[in-house]
Amino acid sequence: MVTSGGLALPGGGDQESLGGVADGPAGTVSLAQPMEIGTELDWGADAWAEVRTRARRAGRAYVWLNLVEQRLRAVVDAVLRPVYEPVHGEEWVVAAAGPAGHEWVQRAAAVREVSRRKGYLLDPADDNIISFLTLPQLRELVVQHWPCFEPYLDERRELELVLDELEVARHVVNRNRALSETVLAQAERAAGRLLDMLGGDHTGQARDRVPVDAVEEIVGDRYADVIGVHPDRVRLLRRLPAEDLFGGARRLDAIGIGLNLLVQNYSGRRLVQLAATGCRTRLLFLNPASSAVRRRERELGLSRGEMSRAVEMNIMHMRRVRSRLRDPDAFEIRVFDETPRFSAYLVDGDGADGLAVVQSYLRKARGMEAPVLVLRGGNRRIVQPQPGDGPADRQGEGGLFEIYREEFEGVWTDSRPVS
Repeated sequence: MVTSGGLALPGGGDQESLGGVADGPAGTVSLAQPMEIGTELDWGADAWAEVRTRARRAGRAYVWLNLVEQRLRAVVDAVLRPVYEPVHGEEWVVAAAGPAGHEWVQRAAAVREVSRRKGYLLDPADDNIISFLTLPQLRELVVQHWPCFEPYLDERRELELVLDELEVARHVVNRNRALSETVLAQAERAAGRLLDMLGGDHTGQARDRVPVDAVEEIVGDRYADVIGVHPDRVRLLRRLPAEDLFGGARRLDAIGIGLNLLVQNYSGRRLVQLAATGCRTRLLFLNPASSAVRRRERELGLSRGEMSRAVEMNIMHMRRVRSRLRDPDAFEIRVFDETPRFSAYLVDGDGADGLAVVQSYLRKARGMEAPVLVLRGGNRRIVQPQPGDGPADRQGEGGLFEIYREEFEGVWTDSRPVS
């Protein structure tokens, strides 16, 4: 090896033997400039769009994985601590891991010590070894001590299968690689199932229509109470079928021109069954004889009387449903004469688990083609809390759900009953 000015040159050659004359002083090695090797550091719009898509998917998966890991950590702590802590004290996690887990539990303890020294432990409650165990390590503790967990968890095999599904997303997210929509959806479903298995309703609200997911819990207030936006009604029904929306309702209020989402997608037999379970229904149709119907027909380019006949048919169908009920007063039908501005279907609007589907009427678009908002009831905040706000300030205001519910009540007061 020959050196020049203290630098060793590979192959025993000097600078000129490397295929060029150095630009700098003797005894130095010149570095290639970016243009010489063809490096391009700029990203175009497509590259930025791709990386943002990756970040959004990874962030959504991370929220679920973080929630699952914290919940599983709490379950492990609640079940195994009373078994091992009386004998082993603070080292109970080391004892629970046993010889098979000696390596990874010692690694977690080392990370804990480094975090202590560098001030990374921001919450004293995290100053324990179990807070530094990863999802696979927590899983090992559950499997290794299954007899302790069996009284609380139903199926070990199902638990392991769900954790296997989550491991795919966890592996991708931890290494900041591309996460497909399919894997993301699989991880969200698996996380929801696992949280249910680990005890109770993790949402704090009803889950039989649109489950409250982890992302909504964290950022829902940023978007008032809007939990879904769909380009048209077809895409809405793919994600939220009419059976899921209306099934099991205690109260159903609907306002619109013809209420096709309900009348055409939810059978009369199901409405009768719904009423038999105690559901109270109020339906507001646009008066088919009003001038507003004729204006709407002109907007959409329909022949005269086409829309009014369709509305009349829907009203007649709902009258037949009402005639089959033991308590017709629980199924009210009315018409209004005002200019229709929106259609809204408010399910259980008087409770904390209410749901609403709302569409605005566009000049040149039928109801099937108009964008759809899905709203969550329960008076979610729409005002972000600021530093120094008191409890009253943090309560905020009602969201969009309340606005449309009040609009419905106002039109209902001015409407006329259908005999």
